[in-house]
Amino acid sequence: MKVEVVVISKEIIRPSSPTPDHLRTYQLSFLDQISPPVYNPLVIFYSSSEPETKFDIVEISNQLKKSLSNALTQFYPLAGRAQGNLFIDCNDQGIPYLETRVKCQLSDVIQNPIPVELNKFIPFQLDEVVDISFGVQLNIFECGGIALGLCISHKIADALSFFNFIKTWAATARQQSDHLVCPQFVSAKLFPPKNISGYSPRVGITKENIVTRMFVFEASKIEALKSKYGAGDHSKSLENHQKPPSRVEALSAFIWSRFMAATQVKSDIAPKRIYAIVHAVNLRTRIDPPLPEHSFGNLYRIAMTIPSLDIGEECYGLLSQVRDQVKKIDKHYVEKLQKGSEHLDFIKQTSDNVFKGELVTLNFTSLCRFPLYEADFGWGNPTWVGSPALTFNNLVVFIDAKSGGGIEAYINMKEEDLAKIEGDGEFLAFVSPNV
Repeated sequence: MKVEVVVISKEIIRPSSPTPDHLRTYQLSFLDQISPPVYNPLVIFYSSSEPETKFDIVEISNQLKKSLSNALTQFYPLAGRAQGNLFIDCNDQGIPYLETRVKCQLSDVIQNPIPVELNKFIPFQLDEVVDISFGVQLNIFECGGIALGLCISHKIADALSFFNFIKTWAATARQQSDHLVCPQFVSAKLFPPKNISGYSPRVGITKENIVTRMFVFEASKIEALKSKYGAGDHSKSLENHQKPPSRVEALSAFIWSRFMAATQVKSDIAPKRIYAIVHAVNLRTRIDPPLPEHSFGNLYRIAMTIPSLDIGEECYGLLSQVRDQVKKIDKHYVEKLQKGSEHLDFIKQTSDNVFKGELVTLNFTSLCRFPLYEADFGWGNPTWVGSPALTFNNLVVFIDAKSGGGIEAYINMKEEDLAKIEGDGEFLAFVSPNV
């Protein structure tokens, strides 16, 4: 259903303590510089544990604003202003905080989520990044339930950095100092900024003809896919001595197989295209010595797999090839990445090939196993956590279902391509209703 959201107030929340002068300039790293200029969003829904009891909205709003102000003293770059693609002026100018009224029930939204409607619950247009790095929107439903819409600039943080901030903010709101996460700002020292002229971080960002659908894969269906792509009767499945496929590996292989079956042009006169599967990889555990998980910034890279032509639509053998590419992102890869020039040449060439239509990628980002449902600000754990529609072509985002080991897959794709996948019988056989 279409949702009407009306903004009733807007203010700026500043850090509760001023940022020291020696921390005023937060240098962006090379990995920050090449990250896409978009906001990463999240919408967290809460309903009262007592059906007849509504939240005290005034109390919740005051609690959120006070704890946010305190949390920003630790994550001080979020309250500053970006100066181009170079650094953040940590001037404590603060972040936008909006409050809205939603003209429907919370259950109306989460029983059958429509990603593009969730965009109404966040404070920014995702592809219109300005100098502000973070924003909050508190949405209040007619039933008294609430949705917390958050946006963080991808120029400053990856998903793990985002969730570490949410964790600290929530712990601050609950007044549980033992759960605070103190960020470590080492990204620019490890990956010094470069002159990236000739490369546009906007590659892949588009709203034109892109639609987003959420598909639910229950645990039993994912287990069936794990068996399918793991050791079994197929000679090109994983070898017996290798660990079984993870949920994300199996579901990625399945969606890739249906994407190829639905969209690959099979014709002698069709233009020759290379198809690649891309996974985001956390670098923190791959640096020598490893970084703590609370290291802040864009500390990720991508593993690109160009499957062998003999894999076919069923994609047996794909998991081994993906694992081989992920394995290559090791300490030696990181050492080359720190020098920057070789990787910059690679991404320039890759983006050029994508722009020309010679390279078609399907990109996967997993938020599974992140503590999404632990974001307790003092009024209980979330009822549901969802993602708005994103402005990327051929991007799949995985989020854990709240219970039972299932996964919610958000597929962002050209309308005609997604329509082919939605009409694919094998794909639909594994998808569960969104309710």
